[in-house]
Amino acid sequence: MKVIVCGAGLVGSTIARQLAAEGNEVTMIDVSADRANKAAETYDLRAIVGHASHPDVLEQAGASDADMLIAVTFADEVNMVACEVAHALFNVPTKIARIRAQGYLRPEWSDLFNEKHISIDFIISPEIEVARAIHRRILTPGAFDMIPFAGDRLRLVGIRLEEDCPVLNTPLRQLTGLFPDLALNICGIIRHGAMLVPTADDHLEADDEIYICVLSAHLPRAMRLFGHEEREARRIVLAGGGNIGLFLAREIQESQPSVLLKIIEANRERAEHIASVLKDAVVLHGDTLDQEIQQEAKVGAAETIIAMTNDDEVNILTSLLAKQAGAQRAITLVNNPAYDTLIGSLGIDVVVNPRSTTVSSILQHVRRGRIRAVHSLYDGAAEAIEAEAQQTSALVGKPLSELDLPDGLKIGAILRGDTVEIARGDSEIEAGDRVILFARRDAVKKVEKLFAVRLEFF
Repeated sequence: MKVIVCGAGLVGSTIARQLAAEGNEVTMIDVSADRANKAAETYDLRAIVGHASHPDVLEQAGASDADMLIAVTFADEVNMVACEVAHALFNVPTKIARIRAQGYLRPEWSDLFNEKHISIDFIISPEIEVARAIHRRILTPGAFDMIPFAGDRLRLVGIRLEEDCPVLNTPLRQLTGLFPDLALNICGIIRHGAMLVPTADDHLEADDEIYICVLSAHLPRAMRLFGHEEREARRIVLAGGGNIGLFLAREIQESQPSVLLKIIEANRERAEHIASVLKDAVVLHGDTLDQEIQQEAKVGAAETIIAMTNDDEVNILTSLLAKQAGAQRAITLVNNPAYDTLIGSLGIDVVVNPRSTTVSSILQHVRRGRIRAVHSLYDGAAEAIEAEAQQTSALVGKPLSELDLPDGLKIGAILRGDTVEIARGDSEIEAGDRVILFARRDAVKKVEKLFAVRLEFF
């Protein structure tokens, strides 16, 4: 597949890196020679210096025979124009644009983005995606990640294991026998920074971070099994009232009306705006690092503090001060990947990376075959994939124990009509089933092939 990525920032570079590593032909465009050259030197791709919206630059990038254009520059308008030029002059089949400004996305103007006006096939709004990602974590106390499937009847949950986890050092094959009525699958283990897809003979260790596929109705029991009995937050403090904060506040008020919500915002005008549009929320104007403001917000009595200003360092320090004051749980927005190895040792419970969240949204539209949904995990080390099995797939018609699955791939669950089944060795996939898979990065291309529609099917 030939892909043009416009913008060599964190999101563009991450997408380009993943697509290039999977054998796609990637060309990157950026106005900065330094960023473009760095990308070309670091990843297996071609880089061009120029404005992504200029026809001659797109022509040089190979737009005439490109399969896809992904526009993630820092300017919404450049992203939109790049997509329109790619459509009008080069007939690029699939065009994806990142658009931050919420004014473009109001429902009454939804007709703006179609073939008659600005031809964009898929729009990614980072602020909305990040707010939803944070909200999912709020709804699952004790988890560092949560992704719903099958109308939220099934969840993929990330859990950090402490020393008091009751099932440490137990071979995974024994867990089914010990808890036969608990519907879950352990799909991935992060140990010492490495992503492992476990076998039945593997076991769990303290400080492991695991991903489990579990029926939503069984999640409370599963959390207790792995040493977590945190209760859902009733007092939440949001540090930062930007677009993410405001959208998240609305999500919380809509789905959890009993929550006592407080918002700290440094900009007075913005704080007044938030206070005018939100009902039943306390809005405080001030610095999130100011101890008097934290005391006024009663941060120490909150079950959850969510730090999401535009400054990573402020977010980290706000979370640490809140935990020191007594807050039970800290969720922190961090953009800079340089902090990834540091965060865990500081005692911050959950880190949300906007780059990874945006990349997940884009990958959903990049993957081929009968791929229905994609979620990037652990900075791209693995993906959670929902795919539809076709009659010609090698997965259909055999017990899972008899399938020769690629290394780095595990089937977590099978969705058939209105039923959700946690995958076991005797489970069989039928044509039309939707399958939830956990795939390490090096196994993703094999997943696409497993779910591709072969020519003889027609």
